[in-house]
Amino acid sequence: MTRLVAVLGYSKRGSEELHPICSGRLARALQEAGPHDAVLLSGWGEAGAMARSWADRPAHVVLDARARSTFGNAVAVARAARSLGIRDVVVVTSGWHGRRAGALVRAALRGTDTTVSVAAADDRGSLRARLRELFCWLVVPLQAGLAARLIKPLD
Repeated sequence: MTRLVAVLGYSKRGSEELHPICSGRLARALQEAGPHDAVLLSGWGEAGAMARSWADRPAHVVLDARARSTFGNAVAVARAARSLGIRDVVVVTSGWHGRRAGALVRAALRGTDTTVSVAAADDRGSLRARLRELFCWLVVPLQAGLAARLIKPLD
């Protein structure tokens, strides 16, 4: 496997259906992922739904249904990259979410030689989503420090 293409889920609480934002991210990941890439589908309620939509695609697929937040996604991405021995990670998310998600994944992989890039789905996000994103930046320094401690460097 050459890269880890990590698709960060998005859902409406309590819904079993794939949210349109998550569908956009998944469509972007389908464009990004090659046959030799591993694909991580991360999200509490959406990992399974994304996996059903991904069926029959040429890639090694890993599910993580534990993440309930961007912080949880970042930890899942770092753990998957480390366990698979992959040093090139592509985070697939929405454009309005990419900077924060990329920053948290980089923090979780601090101390490794892993490169992290972001592939954004064409989604500007609603005003509410973008304002929420701005608010979430307030806790990024705390989350980044915690992520770096949770994912210990390999000895």
